[in-house]
Amino acid sequence: MTRRHTLTRSNIYPLSADKTRMLKALRFALIALAAPLAISACGDDSSSTQKSTAVQSARANASQVDIKLFSLNALAKQPEIVDCTLENGDDAQCAKLVVKYLPDEMEIGPFCPTTLDDKGGIWDWDGTKAGLYRLDKAFLTMLSEQGYIFYDEDGTVHVVDNATSRPTVDHACIQVSEDQDVKITVLIPTTPVMADKATPMGVVSKVGIALAGVPIFSDAPSVQHTGHLPALDTCAGHVDPGGWYHYHGTSSDIDSVYAHEHVDAECSNLPQDPAGLFGYAFDGVPIYGSVDANNVMPTDLDECNGHTGLIGDSGVSAYHYHSTNEFPNLPKCLKGVVAKNNFSTTAQAGVGARPPEGTNMSRNEPPGGGRPGANNMSGNGQMVPRGFADAATKLGVSETQLMQAMDDAGGPNADLAKVAKTLGVTDAELKAALPERPKH
Repeated sequence: MTRRHTLTRSNIYPLSADKTRMLKALRFALIALAAPLAISACGDDSSSTQKSTAVQSARANASQVDIKLFSLNALAKQPEIVDCTLENGDDAQCAKLVVKYLPDEMEIGPFCPTTLDDKGGIWDWDGTKAGLYRLDKAFLTMLSEQGYIFYDEDGTVHVVDNATSRPTVDHACIQVSEDQDVKITVLIPTTPVMADKATPMGVVSKVGIALAGVPIFSDAPSVQHTGHLPALDTCAGHVDPGGWYHYHGTSSDIDSVYAHEHVDAECSNLPQDPAGLFGYAFDGVPIYGSVDANNVMPTDLDECNGHTGLIGDSGVSAYHYHSTNEFPNLPKCLKGVVAKNNFSTTAQAGVGARPPEGTNMSRNEPPGGGRPGANNMSGNGQMVPRGFADAATKLGVSETQLMQAMDDAGGPNADLAKVAKTLGVTDAELKAALPERPKH
């Protein structure tokens, strides 16, 4: 499963030299604008008005999505700027990107260890002794002491390809096979439009896309929810049930997390740059590493891990997100408005699945895609544990309402009395509708 190739910085940022020239030109432009202002301070207001307009334009350009920065290795077709409609109904311009299931020459894995003597990827454990761990003997034996047994007596780890088979054990390490035919289409507003209120990121919520051409999603499903562990590699990525690779962290700065959390791991498929641009969120806001343009970790980040400050080395200021040194090191919410129908794939299954008519269906998982009525996704793109869709139907609520009530009441160990009160049902009705918890 592990792909072993070489990915160079030039492949990920193929036009960085162009960007550097553009930014230098921008700085010279700003200096040029400032000079005549000093000379004509006693003149008419026209020069002042022109300067203000130019600076506002420079700020907008610095925060806009630059399609030239995306890796050529990932693109299935030339990116373009298209008309789109935002979720608030506004007409807008969007960057339209069509990317492959995996960028060419990108190394992914390892994911699940084969035996207790092997080292796999990583996992953010949310149970007793919570924290970020390497998937190795120490972690798996710790889970077994808590009743989550992922291996046989001889040390063989239960590894299952969830796209082609179902687990026959209570606890399996999930490692999904790739589908090389998959194409992914995303829409990102070229200029961010701030929303009236932030949109929180739940489980497997759509976050954005990396410059490497890899989609970005929020937290992976909890083992305590599903009983199984969808392993991440050391770049915080794994393969969706539809067969395409995606990140669950700011992978260009994930080594900072390992250093902070004392985890013996390093990312091999993306150059590490704590001050660099990782990608763009689905609201068009850029996502940077954990330090600002002065290589200092910001102390004024808001609830979404964002703030208004200098954008890279552009010399201008605009709103942007930063990663943190704790996993998952992604924006915790989105401040801007996203585009309608902003994510779809040709995959047979999983998030955003829209298989072409006549596709020979060979994947095990049902299509998903963050749309109401999907078998494994809620209306806002959160993954719904097995049985929760049926439970929501029995209770007369939406999957989103049920998942939100569960999250608000404690997540995997939710206080069911609080959930029942929130949903307006009795404790008995709720307990009868919910699926059984995974066995330990």
